[in-house]
Amino acid sequence: MENVIIVIILLVIAISVISYLVRAKKRGEKCIGCPSSKQCSGKCGKDCSCESHKK
Repeated sequence: MENVIIVIILLVIAISVISYLVRAKKRGEKCIGCPSSKQCSGKCGKDCSCESHKK
């Protein structure tokens, strides 16, 4: 019974993460982990033009 509960909890977490990613993509966010994702060029990392990535 404990295994079933653990599996259900993991499925709920996975489904909520996937639904968040799908909704973020529908809103037009290119870099979902970027705080400036709507203004971001979509190249997060070294070459990102976001002010939040420059230090």
